[in-house]
Amino acid sequence: MAEQSQGVSATPHDEAFKKLLQTFFEEFIALFFPEVHRKIDYSKAKLLMQEQLVDIVGQETRTLDLLLEAQLLEEAFFVLIHFEPQSYRDDRFAERMFIYFSRLYERYRKTHKRIIPIAVFTADATRLESDRLSMPLPGSDEDVLQFKFLKVELKKKNWRDFAQSENPVAAALLAKMGYNRREKRELRFAYLRMLLKLKDKLDPARMALVMSIADLYYDPQPEEDAEILQDLIQSVPEEEDFIMELMPAWKRWGFEEGIEQGIEQGIEQGIERGKERWKQEERREVVRKLMSKGMTPESVANMLDLPLAEVLRLNGVD
Repeated sequence: MAEQSQGVSATPHDEAFKKLLQTFFEEFIALFFPEVHRKIDYSKAKLLMQEQLVDIVGQETRTLDLLLEAQLLEEAFFVLIHFEPQSYRDDRFAERMFIYFSRLYERYRKTHKRIIPIAVFTADATRLESDRLSMPLPGSDEDVLQFKFLKVELKKKNWRDFAQSENPVAAALLAKMGYNRREKRELRFAYLRMLLKLKDKLDPARMALVMSIADLYYDPQPEEDAEILQDLIQSVPEEEDFIMELMPAWKRWGFEEGIEQGIEQGIEQGIERGKERWKQEERREVVRKLMSKGMTPESVANMLDLPLAEVLRLNGVD
């Protein structure tokens, strides 16, 4: 993860990304680096947490939050995979990646024959991010150093290329990829369809993690989401019970509230869900909108997790 030195604390988004990579590191590599994925024996992979790297004179300590040890399928030696998410502009980022690589190489060169550095750029702005560091030889076209790392620039990924994926990382990060305002509703619908594909593949804790992270990158309006959910129910009516139980944005999987407990108790304990509180007028508008689409008061009450009497009152029926 991003370096933590001199008291720098991680943001909720940093913690979210860290938890995503910890839980789905195999799926992440498979999604963005399929060639690397095909060479790794994940049965022998493990995370090396909180790796501290100290510079040569001991002036600075940096902590890597995510370092993966794995064995290659066709070769009997271990490799290290270093993930480094980057959420802000840093013109010296490539230099920092080289420093991390150098310190890892110094420590592990006798036991791990390869180190694979991966940078994940998560900033909202779209710009060309360098994936290399070179040091030219004075008076020559040659370089005395050429260092390159793998990279993922999420905003440069077209969300449509991932909308049919059954990879949980794709679902969690779909709204972090590139899309325009006109595509927002279509993207949200595609994301919900992806969750339907994942519901039988993920346990509740991992499903909660995917939804909580996706919600960090998407800010739905209650009325808009209600319409999308109704369209989704009409397209897959056999999934109505699951959709009404898990999908509504107003039953958000509260990441900020749940992440501390998730970190303390482990991901298998799950991240507790949180519910957003609506203003009275927002509830009234959503109830009336759903009723105008032909939904019964009972169905609306079930979907919004409201008493039937409250739904009737909001719709103007005493």
